Amino acid sequence: MGPDRDPAYARLLAESFARLTGTALGDPWTRPDPIVSHGVEADPIFRWANPAALALWEMDWDQFTRLPSRQSAADTAEVQADRSRLLAEAREKGWVSGYRGIRVSATGRRFAIDDTVLWTVRDADGVIHGQAALIRRVDRLD
Repeated sequence: MGPDRDPAYARLLAESFARLTGTALGDPWTRPDPIVSHGVEADPIFRWANPAALALWEMDWDQFTRLPSRQSAADTAEVQADRSRLLAEAREKGWVSGYRGIRVSATGRRFAIDDTVLWTVRDADGVIHGQAALIRRVDRLD
C-alpha cells in the first residue's frame, strides 16, 4: 500500500485540522501517530486510515474502509455513549482534544486511545466530509 490511498482526502484532513486547531498536521499518510476518518453516513463508515492506524486495528485498507466506525469501539453501553458524546461535541465545536476511549482491533485486542484530537472534516467552503481522529497515545490493554 502506498500514498495513493486517496491523497486528495489526506490533504483535506491536513487542511481542515490546521484551519480548526491552528496547528500543522503534516502529511497524514506518513505521520507515525494513527489517524482515522469516517464519512457522513447515518452510521458512519471509515473512509480513511494511515498505516499506523491500519496496524493498530490489525486491518488492511479494504477491511478498514468497510467498517462502521462504531464497531471500532468496545461494544459496551458506556463506551458507545462516551464515543457518541465526543462525536456530537466535535460536530458542535469543530474539534475537541484530550479524549481517551477503549477500542478493539480486528483480532479482538483491546487498547486505549489517549490524548486524541477529534475534528470535523470541512472543506474551505464549509462542506462537512466526515470526522477524523489523531491518536497521540495508545495503551495496550490485552
